[in-house]
Amino acid sequence: MSRPVILSLAFAAALAAAPGSRPGLAQDKPPADGFKPLFNGKDLSGWVNVNCHPGTFFVKDGEIVTTGTPTGFLRSDRQYENFVLEMDWMHVNKKDVANSGLFVWGDPLPAVGTPYTRGIEVQVLINYPKIDWATNHGDVFAIHGATCKPDRPHPKGYMRCLPSEERVKGGGEWNHYKVTANNGVIKLEVNGKEVSGVSDCHPRKGYLALESEGAECHFKNLTIKELPSTNPKPEDVAKVADGHVSLFNGLDLKGWKTDDGAWKAAGGRLVSAGKADLTTEKAPGRGELILDWKLPAKSAGGLTVVAGETTVEMKVEKPGAWQRLQCMIDPAVPVVIKPVDGLEVMNVFFHQRPGK
Repeated sequence: MSRPVILSLAFAAALAAAPGSRPGLAQDKPPADGFKPLFNGKDLSGWVNVNCHPGTFFVKDGEIVTTGTPTGFLRSDRQYENFVLEMDWMHVNKKDVANSGLFVWGDPLPAVGTPYTRGIEVQVLINYPKIDWATNHGDVFAIHGATCKPDRPHPKGYMRCLPSEERVKGGGEWNHYKVTANNGVIKLEVNGKEVSGVSDCHPRKGYLALESEGAECHFKNLTIKELPSTNPKPEDVAKVADGHVSLFNGLDLKGWKTDDGAWKAAGGRLVSAGKADLTTEKAPGRGELILDWKLPAKSAGGLTVVAGETTVEMKVEKPGAWQRLQCMIDPAVPVVIKPVDGLEVMNVFFHQRPGK
């Protein structure tokens, strides 16, 4: 009677030792034919933390984990056009709303005044209240300047496809997504069944990204199978990454200096009390500076950025609205943002460019 037990234990041990079958590896099972891992299970090689704190996205036990704070995204280091992508995801919240997402065909940097990219979002959400324009279970929709046509008309006319049925499991349970993206068409399968889709997407080639949006979320078994190109027009291709790095981690003033109480980091933004300059601790070098800024609706004035002998000023185009500054900084000296009461700044990026 003991021999079958010994054989069973040996067989289990062999399974545990098989490549791709152990917990903690990139894949719980080997990728299917033609699929390649998007994640090596050890670190974030192949991914770029765009605008979050260094600790927002990390690897633990063969999973990519986001803390959810600050809001932002982790993108692929290259663009994808047509593909089949599979992944498993799990929120840890059992009762509270838990939000995240997969961005498809996105730009490398956030859209103006938002921590997220222009692209198509595949929703990763649980515990959301029942409402008439969004669901918990597999919405697909255009965000921040992208466009698409939902497979079923949205009740409010939004560019958002609500799924045909609810198949998502709750907090602490793994869900499986299969995303097929081909020639501007996206279809989403949730736990084995297609429930939503969009077509006529613009852009239809770009970066993939995982979203940080206020809740801890885990991702594993990320694989992709690329499909033949359908030759998108240049206007249907997302912008190409140009080497910009974030100067603000979204959570605190690390890397910056100012007087006590003069500026604070709040909600992924730098907020001025109008008392003193905000200055980078280091000179970023010669290159292009990008930042988004906003003043209160009733505030007068504008934005002033100083770098040595270079002074850049922008006037308010629309009170209370976000605007984007893009300018060259030269010489290589610290960057100074002048104080204005209520001034908010986000999406601060710098791309060093060679030259005198």
